[in-house]
Amino acid sequence: MAIGKRIRFFRNRKGMTQKQLGEILGFLGKTSDVRMAQYESEARTPKQDLVKEMANIFDVSTHALTVPDIDTYIGLMHTLFALEDMYGLKIGEIDGEVCLRLDKSTGSTYSSMFDMFHAWQEQAARLEQGEITKEEYDQWRYKYPELDTSGHWVSVPSQAVRDMLAKEFQEIEKEEKKASKKEKQK
Repeated sequence: MAIGKRIRFFRNRKGMTQKQLGEILGFLGKTSDVRMAQYESEARTPKQDLVKEMANIFDVSTHALTVPDIDTYIGLMHTLFALEDMYGLKIGEIDGEVCLRLDKSTGSTYSSMFDMFHAWQEQAARLEQGEITKEEYDQWRYKYPELDTSGHWVSVPSQAVRDMLAKEFQEIEKEEKKASKKEKQK
């Protein structure tokens, strides 16, 4: 989760408006809510000293606000905490082993994530049973979702594709209007 979403999450958790948070941070008048909106939309990135102030206000670690560095155990933990907040990932224990699971009460998030986790689990089981090599398993993971044949994920067209389609639909609409105008003139 990006820093802007984390700021919004913790601000809402504290029941604060953007204006209230901005004023506490020292932004005056109209700039208070505008500046916070910029941070939350990621039009601007807060400097480290401001991140520390926000963390103090929210009573959280700075790691909870920033994009975690998963190359550290602390960063990994905050990534898992963010996944809990965003996707309902839960920690539990089964047969004396700590495990992570999806929370069914998250509805459509659970359904989508379950399908993707299930596809991953299927590949891990195939590796464990010797049906695929470690290289094939790694290839599947590192090219996901490209090599996933389960069809459990939804692909969203890129912005470039969406822009191209929008332009094409506008051209088609123009042509239809021209044709309709010509029909009326006849």
